[in-house]
Amino acid sequence: MTKYFLLTAGLCAILMMPVISCNRSKEKEQEKTEVVPEDIVELRSDQEKLADIKTGFVEQRSMSGLLKVNGKVTVSPQDLATVCAPMGGFIKSTSFIPGNAVRKGQILAIIENQEFIDIQQNYLEAKNKFDYAEAEYKRHSDLYKQDVYSQKNLQQVTTEFKNLKAQVKALEQKLALIGINASGLREDNISRSVTVLSPISGYIRTVNINIGKYVNPSDVLFEIVNGDKLLLELDLFEKDADKVTAGQKIRFFINNEKEQHEAVIYQTGKSINPDKTLKVYATVITTCKNVIPGMYVNAMIESGSDQVLAVPSDAVVNFEDKDYIFVFSRKKTESGKLFSEYRMIQVQKGIEDDGYTEINFPDGMNAKTLRIIVKGAYTLLSAKKNAGEMAC
Repeated sequence: MTKYFLLTAGLCAILMMPVISCNRSKEKEQEKTEVVPEDIVELRSDQEKLADIKTGFVEQRSMSGLLKVNGKVTVSPQDLATVCAPMGGFIKSTSFIPGNAVRKGQILAIIENQEFIDIQQNYLEAKNKFDYAEAEYKRHSDLYKQDVYSQKNLQQVTTEFKNLKAQVKALEQKLALIGINASGLREDNISRSVTVLSPISGYIRTVNINIGKYVNPSDVLFEIVNGDKLLLELDLFEKDADKVTAGQKIRFFINNEKEQHEAVIYQTGKSINPDKTLKVYATVITTCKNVIPGMYVNAMIESGSDQVLAVPSDAVVNFEDKDYIFVFSRKKTESGKLFSEYRMIQVQKGIEDDGYTEINFPDGMNAKTLRIIVKGAYTLLSAKKNAGEMAC
């Protein structure tokens, strides 16, 4: 029994020796394996090349803060015309539709009205009477100077002369109002129709008439817009009122287009609307082919310029609602393979402008000596999120 126990114990000891040796080997291997800090991401040289990692340095840049606002394209009152018929009438002819270009003084429509005939007749009759009264006034004035004519008779002639003069002048203005030149009016060229002329050059936005339609003096026949001098009417929140002044530049976009347009603020509103906003007006300074009044715009107002530390915007990544950049840490070799270490640093973002972002670094960090990952930062972030998939 004792011999059997000793034999069994010896056999167990022999079988345990490889296990103990294996465990010690694993412990030594674990001791040799380097523990990678949580803020470090490793890439092999081939992985680094595949990810196309590019480095750069923090720059000192003059950057403008941007205020994002919305609004619409408009024009000044002198570049928007509403065309009416001062005396109304029936539309005899027109050939315009919305979108047509017109020039100042061009005929838009022809209107007929019996009252046009009456005004012309009244004018010619008054003009003839005035011509006779004027001759009588001059004749009686000369006779009065020669003591041939009484003062009372001269006063009567003078009153008649002045009344007819006022009547003629008033009828001349009525004729001008409907578009008839009184100086060219004769008994043989009285017309029942008048022309409606364009008061400005531009394009027709709306047409509210057709042939045969009767229009009243208050009816809008056409709306004409001069699109050569476009303006922006923007809504700015009350809290940002002190950040905007005349002369500041604006970059804006329409219809989700990528083409950027520019404007300059020329005036800010002096009153607050019920929704706690105020109006900002700007002049469009670039040629915009597809921009027309009434369009909705997304705009960015440059609210100042400062010298700040900045990096390309692609260098900043967001992870768990915090902003980070990656910096090159060192090169190393493991098991005969070359690795690069990149350190993840939490930063505070500032203003963004023209593809760059202002960065506020942790206190005590000399940011100007850091090699920033300016291309491939999101690849490193993916390696961080999926530790072990890209790094060994």
